[in-house]
Formats: sequence, structure tokens, C-alpha cells
Amino acid sequence: MFWGILGLAAALRILFLGIKPPHFDEGINGWFVDQMVKDGFYRYDPTNYHGPLHFYILFLSQTLFGRNLYALRLPVVIASMGSVWLALQYDRLIPRPVARLAALAMALSPGFIFYGRYSIHEAWLLLFSMMFIFGLLGLWREGTLNYLWFTGMGLTGMILTKETYIIHLGCALIALPLVYISALIFPAEGAAPAPQKWNSIDLAVVCLTGIGAIVFFYSGTFFHWNGLKDLFRTFHAWFETGSSGHGHEKPWYYWLNLIARYEWPVCAGLVLCAFSFLFRNLSLRFLAILGIGTFAAYSIIAYKTPWCVISIIWPLFFTFAAIVVIVPTTRLVLSAIIASILLLVSFGYAISLNYFRCSSYIEANWDSKRPLTTNLREFFNSEPYVYVQTYNDIYKLTTPLLELAHADPRFYHLVGHILRPSPYPLPWILGDFPGVGYYEHDNNPPDLDADFLLVEESKIPEVEKKLRDTYYTEPLTVRPYQDTSKLYLRAGVFHDFFPGRLPDFVGPGKQ
Repeated sequence: MFWGILGLAAALRILFLGIKPPHFDEGINGWFVDQMVKDGFYRYDPTNYHGPLHFYILFLSQTLFGRNLYALRLPVVIASMGSVWLALQYDRLIPRPVARLAALAMALSPGFIFYGRYSIHEAWLLLFSMMFIFGLLGLWREGTLNYLWFTGMGLTGMILTKETYIIHLGCALIALPLVYISALIFPAEGAAPAPQKWNSIDLAVVCLTGIGAIVFFYSGTFFHWNGLKDLFRTFHAWFETGSSGHGHEKPWYYWLNLIARYEWPVCAGLVLCAFSFLFRNLSLRFLAILGIGTFAAYSIIAYKTPWCVISIIWPLFFTFAAIVVIVPTTRLVLSAIIASILLLVSFGYAISLNYFRCSSYIEANWDSKRPLTTNLREFFNSEPYVYVQTYNDIYKLTTPLLELAHADPRFYHLVGHILRPSPYPLPWILGDFPGVGYYEHDNNPPDLDADFLLVEESKIPEVEKKLRDTYYTEPLTVRPYQDTSKLYLRAGVFHDFFPGRLPDFVGPGKQ
């Protein structure tokens, strides 16, 4: 079962990894790596709210495997699989059936799969937060040196990944006394902390290793020492964004909506938190308190983006799995049937979302004035995990362009004008094309004719007055909440991609 769960997790994350175009954030992250190639290091920005580790890992991956989507996403796939592996390792601290059922639920989770195939930071925060808690519980239960390393390196990884580590650290520190008090009221096994089996030298080595990693990465590998001060300055900007939302503000029940839509085992886990006093295992009880506390903390914050869900809900998979130890033996078959149904629903959503609807975006708006059936239908037809995802429309430009360049490297020197704001992920996808320029607002190139153009809607009349050449045209929408741009492909270059079709735009000089 151990290897079966890991194999299932790997297959669901690796298969058809390039099926959806790069997300806006993936394009930004890839662009940062391109700047590292030019500058020689990552320049940490305290207003970016993300630590440097992910960018250095992407730099290594792209150096080894090239600038492509698989190289961009593969490290996160490995991190996501590592989280499932770590969940299985929790059987040292909790009953093995609970650990394996929780790991299976993670392997099948629509969100864990979806954001385990995205090149963003959350998969690393998930892995390191699980590592930190694993070490913390292991120190309480066994007190050995290896758990001290898990704690130290988990905390270090969280700090290197994302500023929201402060939430997870705070929730863990609050959960510790609460679980201890609960053990005094409702006795549990392992309530007394184990004697420590490490000394001050061991602690110093772990701390120095963690501090050294933090200094190394935040200082831009010793080329940007201001990054160390910015590590603390970031919280001012982060608190302001968290309270105001900056366009991503959501109601407090947003996470409830997400788990009701996709994560049915987590819904069960959230309910079972109320019965955590029945958990005889102290580590399980701690995970229940941690899960409900983290869920509440993120619900209070106004700024909410759906990929954060994986670092919020992971303890609740363990409380869901705890059903196998708190249900009486006489009803174990019934609980197994219920758990299987929840997992099958989760698996069905995972397949639908990740392989069929991964780049569609339908936002559901609950309107109390409409019939309940209409609201429910819109709710279940929506895909809130597919958040500001790049549309497949982008392939209208990238597919012919990349096919030409791969067939003949001279086409990498085609001239292109992108005349629209916020064009990501195009700057990363077209990073190997030195002749592509990006223009926003009233900034235009002196000669508008090019091998290809992407023009925002408001600029189309102005641009077409100045074009002299002949082009095939297509409407192209990069992502939700953007106007539909117009794509121009020069007929003399791209005619093979439009067999039998006459050019749509003919400049005055060609008429």
C-alpha cells in the first residue's frame, strides 16, 4: 500500500503535465529566473511576498532541462509527491491506518494534484510545514536528534518559501499548550514529553545550518545583502495586503466554499475536529487543533487565493482518516464505506478538473434572489481552483511561433510587438525571442509592422491605420478579466498554418 499510494500520487501529478498553458504566476516566476540568469543572483523584493528558494530551484531545473514548461513544473511535482511521502511517514507518530488513509486522500485530492502541477510556491510551503510539524511532534513523542533536524529544516524551508510561514508557526505554537491542556482533561497516550536525546551542540548545529541557508539565499548568494533586511521589512507590506485584499479579497467563508466544492474528505475532517477529544493519540489531537486553528486564521484574512488551500487543509486529512480509530469496531464497515465514497468523489473531481477543465474558468456567483437549483447548478459547474488561469487561446500565437523556431532556429529572430498591459506569461514563453517588444498604454514602437502583433482592444483602430503589410488575424483572450486582444500573424511568414485561407487584414500598401 505504501508504494501503491506513492505511485498513484506520482501518476496523477506527472501525466499530461503540459496540458494547460502557463499560469500568470508561472510566467512571472519563470521571468524572475530569466533575470537571475542575467544578474547572476535573485534580488529579493519584500513586496513580492515570496521567498527566494523556489526561484533557485527553478534556476537549477531550467539549467539542467532547458526553458520549457516541464522544467518549470517538475520541481513542484516532486515537492507535491514529497508531501504524500511525508504523510506516510507520520505512521511513526499516529496509527499506521490513519497515516495511510490520510496520504491516500492527499494523493487523490483535486487541489493537491492541481497545485502540485503548478510552478508556484505553495507546494513547497506545504512540504516544509508538514516537515516542521512532523519534527515538532516527534520531539514531543521521542525526543531524538532526527526530529530536531526535521523541525529546524522545516522551519528554515518555510521561511525561505513564503512570508505566510508566520501564520503556520503561530498556529503551531498556540496548538501546543491547547493540546497539553486537553490531555489533562481528556487523557491521551503520549501526553508526557519524552526526554531529549540531543544536546546543545546538536541544537547549535541545526540552528547554524538553518541560519546559514537563510543568509545564503536571502542575500542573493552574497550579492544582495539588503535582502536580509528586507526579510523583516516584508511584513509591513504583507499585513497591508492581507487586510485590504488588493483585488483578491474574499468573504470569510471562501475556504468553506472551496472544500464543499472539491474536498469532501476535508469537510468530514473539519466536522471530526469537534470530536478530537475522542482521539487517544496526542499527535492526532494536535493535528485536529492545528487544522481548525489554521483554517480559522486564513478565514479571517481578507486576501485569499485558492492555491493557499493546500497549506491550510493538510492537517484535516488526518482528522478525516482518524475515523478508522474512533468508530466502534461494529460500525467499521459502515465508516469504511463512507470514507470510500468520499475518496471516490474526490478522485472524480480530480480527474475532471486536472485533465478536462484545467484551463477553463467559470466564476459562480451565489444570488439569493435566484432559485436554489440555479445557484447549485452554477456552483457545481464552476471551477474556482482554475483562478485567473491563462486560456488555451494563447496557443493561437505560441504554437505556430514555436513550431517555426524549433524547425528552423532563424525564426527565433522574428520581430513581434505585444501592445497590451499585463501580458504574462508571454514574456517567459517568448523569452528566447530577442526581437519581441512589450508596450503598454501610449508606448508604441516606431514601426508597427512586425512578424506578429498582439494588440489590446482599445488600440486596434489606431494600430490598423498604421499597418502596411498583410496579416492573418484571430481574436485572443489571455486570461479572465482582460479584454479580447487581436492577434496579427504576417501572411508571408505564417501562411503554411492557414492553408486555403485568405489574409484577413491587407494594409493600404498591399491593396
